[in-house]
Amino acid sequence: MSALNLDTDADQIAERVAEPGTLFVACLCAEWCGTCREYREGFDRLAAAHPDICFAWIDIENHADRFNDLDVENFPTILIEDSITTRFFGTVLPQVSIVERMLTDLTALPNMAGAPKLRPALATA
Repeated sequence: MSALNLDTDADQIAERVAEPGTLFVACLCAEWCGTCREYREGFDRLAAAHPDICFAWIDIENHADRFNDLDVENFPTILIEDSITTRFFGTVLPQVSIVERMLTDLTALPNMAGAPKLRPALATA
């Protein structure tokens, strides 16, 4: 299964993030960004390899009204969030192996105080 897309799968994303034990990984991107378009195939493969994790592709320009306070400075920006805290929020090189490594040991990811939490904005479709 590929990553869910907020443009077309908002209901499924809302269902998945409502489950407290579900890890949430979002790629915050923009359709006009060539790097994001190239990264998407690998992100989808990563999602298929981890069906227990909710992966979402979010075009932040299409959903700017939903994420008013979200400050994305570069692409691709990755957010990894559990039901308690945001574990990672930042720009990564467009190499899926970076996110894959982060997912292998979540304990190595700090609690990012002050980082955004997207679950509340996604909990309603």
